[in-house]
Amino acid sequence: MAKKRFLITGGAGFMGINLVRYLLERGHDVRSYDIAPFTYPEADRIDVLEGDIRDLSLHDRAFDGIDVVVHCAAALPLAEPEEIHSTNVEGTRKMLQGALDRGVERFIHTSSTAVYGIPDHHPLVESDQMVGVGPYGASKVEAEGICAGFRDKGLILTVLRPKSFVGPERLGAFELLYDFAAGGHNFPVLGKGDNLYQLLDVDDLNQAVYLSAHGDAEKVNDTFNIGAERFSTLRESFQAVLDRAGFGKRIIGLPAAPAIWTLRALEAVHLSPLYKWIYETAGKESFVSIDRAKDRLGFQPTHSNEEALIRNFEWYLANRGSISTHAGVTHRVPWKKGALTLVRWVM
Repeated sequence: MAKKRFLITGGAGFMGINLVRYLLERGHDVRSYDIAPFTYPEADRIDVLEGDIRDLSLHDRAFDGIDVVVHCAAALPLAEPEEIHSTNVEGTRKMLQGALDRGVERFIHTSSTAVYGIPDHHPLVESDQMVGVGPYGASKVEAEGICAGFRDKGLILTVLRPKSFVGPERLGAFELLYDFAAGGHNFPVLGKGDNLYQLLDVDDLNQAVYLSAHGDAEKVNDTFNIGAERFSTLRESFQAVLDRAGFGKRIIGLPAAPAIWTLRALEAVHLSPLYKWIYETAGKESFVSIDRAKDRLGFQPTHSNEEALIRNFEWYLANRGSISTHAGVTHRVPWKKGALTLVRWVM
């Protein structure tokens, strides 16, 4: 593949650092653009721009010499609603305009399968109705609408809708599972856990980005679901992590309706460890068709749910001592456990 220069927004985040490494391994030049410091060993191998994507005074520097923008920066669901809209909608609009004005070759926007809301059928396909649940889901729907407008203006624009993805550096909601497993506890799930639930390894997401950057312009100028090809039930996927931990612990199903009522009440007083879209969908089937990505991008995911989760868990075990104990709202830090702090010791 011809050498390209990539701009990665959110380059210091979970997806960002994994994509940085993926591109460096393939000989490409990378610039990270993130409001957070880039504190990884790769800092001396890339161009680091520390700043807010909404700051237009930085855009000449950000886009200078860039062939492909990969827009990963986003405020996640636990952030304040105003910040979610400002970053995910207006920040995306500013990045798209900056790319169009400067003649950038391609723009790859990272969306989410959260745009499908709480669906009533599976598998989900790209033409299905979009219904955003909560400020985050709504922001992703609105951002995709803006992307469509810029595609009409002539920007070659790929929209990727990944399932929840895991891999090295991923914490967030998945840290709850890893913390229970590493500590020798059973882990609770909503309902029986027998619902098919598709995840995604971050390395397979990186593959989709790479194919979008290098594929035929007409084929990549579209929207694509991205997920694991081999996946199982939520119970089986999570049990693989408990089995790897080696304490003989099990997944424990909780009656779904009472648990959801409880989580709604806890969320109202800021004690829920999860946000609405997660707890409203965790007990339901959740998987998308990846046929379009396979046919048009040549996407070939290599990791199953279990392999992705165990790969992430191995990283967690190796780095547990250096992980910050301060909870936050990004994928690279633990989320507040809230009421689960007490549940853990019962399990």
